Amino acid sequence: MIWHLFFQPFIEFGFMRRALVVCLALSMSTTALGVFLLLRRMSLMGDALSHAILPGVAVGYLLNGMSLLAMSIGGFIAGIVVALIAGWVSRRTLLKEDASFAGFYLGSLALGVTLVSLRGSSVDLLHLLFGSILAVDTDAAIFVAGVSGITLVCLALFYRGLVSEAFDSAWLQVNARWLPSLLHGLFLALLVLNLVAGFQVLGTLMAVGVMMLPAVAARCWANTLPGLLVLAGAGGVLSAWLGLSLSWGANLPAGPSIVLTASALFFISVLFGRRSGLASSLRAIF
Repeated sequence: MIWHLFFQPFIEFGFMRRALVVCLALSMSTTALGVFLLLRRMSLMGDALSHAILPGVAVGYLLNGMSLLAMSIGGFIAGIVVALIAGWVSRRTLLKEDASFAGFYLGSLALGVTLVSLRGSSVDLLHLLFGSILAVDTDAAIFVAGVSGITLVCLALFYRGLVSEAFDSAWLQVNARWLPSLLHGLFLALLVLNLVAGFQVLGTLMAVGVMMLPAVAARCWANTLPGLLVLAGAGGVLSAWLGLSLSWGANLPAGPSIVLTASALFFISVLFGRRSGLASSLRAIF
């Protein structure tokens, strides 16, 4: 039973192997970015940007159909533009950055859905919003693996700077005024790039789940940043494997199954994690 559910599909079927490899690659890079979003107390920013890329994806779709290159370029440009405009508005007005992002991402989501509806069908819209992980082809797999590799290399090279900028950007600004802005721009670019890669697999609505849920779950267990990064990556990998197995065994949509598995991991961590211990608190009350 265990062999048939958790191993046999990935051995016998090529589309399941491609889906697993793509999910594993995506999990390794997006969960690390999710940890840094968590440290910056900007956990919902990933959700905002995942919606913000939709108008660019829709424009690429309108111009070239289901072209991976066109939709990826359009989504990346749209995400960067929304991030820059939202940051500029928050600096020039009384609005905080999260409120600024909320306003722009809601408008972006509505605009993207409207643009797709102008030409596409409901099937095309569902593909963009929820992905089609079991239909991932070789080009999409190479693209996601490349984005994951670039992200991990950049995080390794700029690790100390990104950590310092997340915890104390004022100290960095004293030593080099341009450095915090450069690191923040690099982080936003990596974030948008991974969300663009994620929409190819999980869609714009599901991609942020793989990014944030394992990171938040790891926060309930780990005391150190390296431990947090390792546990988040392991949680992302486990969620991808179990989610795909669940979708195969129960005949469920693959993308939502992966996010549901990550959600289950999150709830277990909240209840029993050594830094959370909600179950112990509830036992003490009752």
